[in-house]
Amino acid sequence: MSDVEQVVIVGSGPAGWTAAIYAARAQLNPVCYVGVPRQDPAPVLPGGQLMLTTDVENYPGFPEGIAGPEMMAMFQKQAERFGTRVVGEDIVSCDFSSRPFVLKTSGGNEVRAKAVILATGATANWMGLDNELRLATSGGGVSACAVCDGALPMFRDQPLGVVGGGDSAMEEAHYLTKFASKVYVIHRRDELRASKTMQKRFLDEPNAEVIWNSKVTDVTGDDSITGVDLENLVTGEASHLELKGLFVAIGHTPATGFLDGSGINLDEAKYIKLPGRGSNTNIEGVFAAGDVADSIYRQAITAAGMGCQAALDTERWLAESES
Repeated sequence: MSDVEQVVIVGSGPAGWTAAIYAARAQLNPVCYVGVPRQDPAPVLPGGQLMLTTDVENYPGFPEGIAGPEMMAMFQKQAERFGTRVVGEDIVSCDFSSRPFVLKTSGGNEVRAKAVILATGATANWMGLDNELRLATSGGGVSACAVCDGALPMFRDQPLGVVGGGDSAMEEAHYLTKFASKVYVIHRRDELRASKTMQKRFLDEPNAEVIWNSKVTDVTGDDSITGVDLENLVTGEASHLELKGLFVAIGHTPATGFLDGSGINLDEAKYIKLPGRGSNTNIEGVFAAGDVADSIYRQAITAAGMGCQAALDTERWLAESES
């Protein structure tokens, strides 16, 4: 390993691997820090959210669909084919105050870099129920992305549930009404947080219903979901709702904690701010790609596109800064 790396990529989802492919083909000799598996409280795996997705049907080039972990393995293999070096450690802190930049790893190492691409993604927020997480990781009908999974055959013409009450929950629920026999929104309060427009769009659908003042206490089913146990937070009454799919839409948490004190500008939700159209952050030589800088789309295809942008921006910046 050279004393100062040309490019360090932090993260290993579609954005990180695509950035690695482009950077490696440009002969920038990138090193990719993919992180380590952990549980806090939901699984976080190298490869990002697609590691928890059993069937990816909306990524071009896979007409029969592909399992998320298989797709990420292919991305990694392609990146390594062109010379990307892969390190199974987390980056725990960054010093961008001077160049070369200094990054510290979970293994106690220091890495110096001319340029850095941040592609650590964002993890879905879960309710924290054991069966919820078990059925989410096994492809048993629990998901955190209706746009990703809602059109799968297992959910068509079935009763589906959405947990949440904000704009994202309404958007997911409205999307599901195209496929489901019934869509139940399960909300802890007696009014939704979503905008009136988003609420109306969902509630105007004939197969839409809101279950008010309720929380999910358990997800039932062995290999696949059969329903949810509910508790009414006003009356305390317990009930059971039969479902064939459950979509948890209570937000995402971007993986930016390691950037505390780094000087990188974050928005109120802790996503990386991109001041322009490209991947440049507020610090020259530091770029960002994928869900860590995208609170809107959060799709594999958009993350990959942003990874491409970040690598191209990095290549140009290095060429200009060294000329």
